[in-house]
Order: sequence, then structure tokens, then C-alpha cells
Amino acid sequence: MFQPSDNQIWNIIKKEEQRQSDAINLIASENIAPREIREAMASVLANKYAEGYPGKRYYSGCQFVDEIETIAIERAKNLFGAEHANVQSHAGSQANMAVYFSILKPGETVLGMQLSSGGHLTHGHPINFSGMLYNFVSYGVNQETETIDYDEVEKLALEHKPKLIICGASAYSRIIDFERFSKIAQKVGAYLMADIAHIAGLIAAGLHPSPVPHADFVTSTTHKTMRGPRGAFILCKQEHAKTIDRAVMPGIQGGPFMHAIAAKSIMFQLAMTPEFKKYQQQVIINAQTMAEEFKKLNYRIVSGGTDNHLFLIDLRSKNITGKDAEIALANQSIYLNRNTIPFDPQSPFITSGIRIGTPFITSQGKTESDVIGIVHKINQILSR
Repeated sequence: MFQPSDNQIWNIIKKEEQRQSDAINLIASENIAPREIREAMASVLANKYAEGYPGKRYYSGCQFVDEIETIAIERAKNLFGAEHANVQSHAGSQANMAVYFSILKPGETVLGMQLSSGGHLTHGHPINFSGMLYNFVSYGVNQETETIDYDEVEKLALEHKPKLIICGASAYSRIIDFERFSKIAQKVGAYLMADIAHIAGLIAAGLHPSPVPHADFVTSTTHKTMRGPRGAFILCKQEHAKTIDRAVMPGIQGGPFMHAIAAKSIMFQLAMTPEFKKYQQQVIINAQTMAEEFKKLNYRIVSGGTDNHLFLIDLRSKNITGKDAEIALANQSIYLNRNTIPFDPQSPFITSGIRIGTPFITSQGKTESDVIGIVHKINQILSR
């Protein structure tokens, strides 16, 4: 039986395990990785340094990790129908950085979604490396519909002639039209990158259109709707394979995390099962059920609803800020995050909204009746 030597840390880990078990977790970026994925993360593969790629390592003793990474690559390609996959990226931000480094020079123009409309820090925020290194032009959402204004995206693309256009979001609840983005990119001769960190699991299950046929590059994390380990991967056209691999290593990373790559490989395999699709269907049903129940209680849902695993609530009519709501709910073991809403009058630290996601609670087995009860519990807390 395992006997930890550092009881101080181990006891804290056990407390966190209990917190996750007892809490209502509505953080859209979090999920519960299956035990076999966690076991792979804790395996002897963590001991192996394998700088390079299968068959082209800079260290000996890589025959077995070569097999694992090759399997992960093939499974990623098969799952998403991609021509090439790189499974070494440590995180989504690094995956995005690798794409930028593979095709952009500092100062070149990129068109990306602004953070306040649902984009990500790496889509050009000025305090992020992306905004520091490149000339980002931002598009947002229509003020009335709170959905992406594709005509505005096209207008900005024609005006600024970006070398790269980014689509995908971290707080956007509607279907993204990747085909329309592709046509805009082609019109101005730009590369297209789709960041599917949040919706990759839905895409893998066939519940959201895939960007793979339309985008030059696709990046994703593995720990949100994919229900895998903390990490990321990149998909691309074969013509970009060598430049992407070089950008990842030696461009921005050294040795890969082989334990994480093994866990990603397991994750890709699990994502091919009927059970995974059923899970993703319930994720969407739970999100839509919650959004509709909140509307019945006179909460305003940004864009009127959701097509995926998350949605935003505008709390202004309830006389509470996103920050205060987050704190009040956390005090009752309900965890979510404050979030800016489109055209938010509050600062990003305070916000007028909250973001709710259903991957974690769906992994716990919660269905419609459960999430309706959660909505009413949240309402009781925020109405005090």
C-alpha cells in the first residue's frame, strides 16, 4: 500500500479531492479526467526525457515512448480527420504560440476575437505575448444579437489584410461558422487558425461543425470538453507539418511530457466511443436546460441561449456584479467564474456577468432534474 512521506502535501491533495467531490463545479474549463488517464499521468513515463519526435530523438531509450506518441498522433488524426497532428504542446497557449511562430514575423497583422466578446488572451490581448509581438486587429459581436458579426469580420479583413485570422473562443455560446471564416480568409489571402480549446469534445462527437476541413491550423486543449489530461494538441494541413513541428520543438519547448502524451492517447481513444458522444449530448442538454431555467427566473442570458457547453448570464438586472456573485456562490461550494459580457460597463476584474459550464457536473452523472435544482439553488443565493 502506498505510504506518502510528505503528509503535509498529501493531506492537502486529499482535501482537494474531497472539495471536488462535494462541490458543484460549473467552471467551463474544468472536467473530471477518467481514472485511466490520471493513472497514465502518474506513471513511470514521467521519468522519461524524449526531446525530439518519434524516430528522431536526442536521447536513447525512447523505443516505447516512440510507440506511445505515434499512437497518439494517429488517433488524433483519425478522430478529427486531420492530415497532421502534433501532440506535444504543454498547454493551449503554447499551441497557439507555436502556430504564430510557424508563419508570422513580429509586427505582422492578425485578426482575432476580442477578449471582452468571448475571445482568449492569446488572441491578441495587449498584456499577452500575442498582443506584444504582433499587430492584432480585433473583431467582436453584434451589439443586438451578441453573436459574431461575420460581415464585420470580412470588412475588417478587407481593410487590414491580416496574414492570419483566428476563430474560436473561450466564452461564446453559439455555433461558430468555420466555413464562413475560411471564405473570408481566402478572400484576403490569410491563413486561418481555429482555436477549439472549449468545444473540441463537441466537435469530436459530431455535435458541432468541425473546422478541420476549412482551417490551415486547429489548436485545442485536452482538459475541457475532451475530458483528458492538462495539455494541448495541434492539427494542420500536411503542408504545414514540418513548420509546426519545428515551432513546437525546438521553437518554444524542449522535451515533451510523455506521461501526458500517453494520457492524451487514451483520451483520443475514449473520444471515439458511443459513450463519449452520449456524454457530450448530455453536456449540451444540461447547459440548455440551465439557460432556459434561468430565463424563467428573469435572468438575461447573453445571446439568448446556448448551442454548446457554456453560457453567460448578465447580472445587471439582479443588482449584483460578477465578482460578488462568484464569491457568494463559492462560499456555498458552488464554483464558477466571473466573466465580462459583451459591451460590459464593468472592469474585467469586477464584470457584469458570470460564465456557467456543464462538463464537470455532467461527468458526475447529473441530468436535467439535477441541473434545474442547481439553478434554483444559485438563484436563492444570489437573491439574498
